[in-house]
Amino acid sequence: MMIIRQLITRKSRCFSRTITRPWPKSYTTTTDDLHAEISDIEASASNSLQETHSIESLLQSQSSEQVPRIDDESYATTDLATLDVVRKHQALKRQQSTTGRLGTDIAPHYQPHQQLTQPLPPSSITLEVLLASQSHLGHSTSLWNPMNSRYIFGIRQGIHIISLDVTASHLRRACRVVSGVAERGGLILFVGTRAGQDRCVVNAATLSGGCHLFQRWIPGSITNGDQILGRCKLKIVDEFDREITDEEARQGLREHQALKPDLVVCMNPLENWVLLHECGMNNIPTIGIIDTDADPTWVTYPIPANDDSLRCVQLIAGALGKAGQEGHHRRLERAKEGDISYEPSRFLTDTTRDARAGGRSTDVRN
Repeated sequence: MMIIRQLITRKSRCFSRTITRPWPKSYTTTTDDLHAEISDIEASASNSLQETHSIESLLQSQSSEQVPRIDDESYATTDLATLDVVRKHQALKRQQSTTGRLGTDIAPHYQPHQQLTQPLPPSSITLEVLLASQSHLGHSTSLWNPMNSRYIFGIRQGIHIISLDVTASHLRRACRVVSGVAERGGLILFVGTRAGQDRCVVNAATLSGGCHLFQRWIPGSITNGDQILGRCKLKIVDEFDREITDEEARQGLREHQALKPDLVVCMNPLENWVLLHECGMNNIPTIGIIDTDADPTWVTYPIPANDDSLRCVQLIAGALGKAGQEGHHRRLERAKEGDISYEPSRFLTDTTRDARAGGRSTDVRN
């Protein structure tokens, strides 16, 4: 303890001597020295600011998340996602312009929408097209119907293979039937109630000038059509399929019975066996896609094919629709020459008789 006290007293004496000493003359500054120091400080500050800006620009160029730009007028930040999309699109265009001529051109290739927008006519249906649409694939051998033995080509890995020669011949026969019915002014009903069949069914009915059904079939619509369809909207057309709005003609046909289809085309007979039964009771011919698990005696003109493949169904529906379109065009050409393929209603006059008398054509299909 005595040693520590001596040290403290000795240090305190030295500190008191330094305080009592006067300031040397070297620490006195003049005005010129102050201005020089201020200018040096300003120069160092500007240099440090430039270095900061250069570091910020370098970091911004290397970072993935850029700082949003600010509009001078609205003072709003621009969308970085839009800038990123534009940048990627420009890079893609540069890459395409550089490497666009390299490699091979794979053509023709499958485009699913063409079966709806540009369906193949019956003359273009070949075995290669049927094979590409998976028309030859049947069901398991344990689910087959023995009535389909004449349509089966063989067995592969426990699955029946449908003969494409038989499919092509039956499809051409069905196309001739549809074309003949449409040429004679018959009413064709296209039915497809499975998921995904609505577009091809509507397209085929539009081409052939018929009707379509892609929802559940109401039992009794044919056998008891006067009660079920009696309150539906009445549509009267002339020989050119133009709608007639004459109230006198509509009143005369107000109590007319509901029309029955002249031909029914069914894309899934297994789910619509009630419809096929009603058609058989009323002697209405039917066309249907028959798979290896279905009974071909349910329809009048069977088409052995894969009803589970949507591509196959679209191919067959497009071919039948094009066949109906060809027959529909032939009927219109004959109608321009005065040849009507059906008898007019007794409430309306005949076209040929009015044409000879110089009257107006009011022949309809009721």
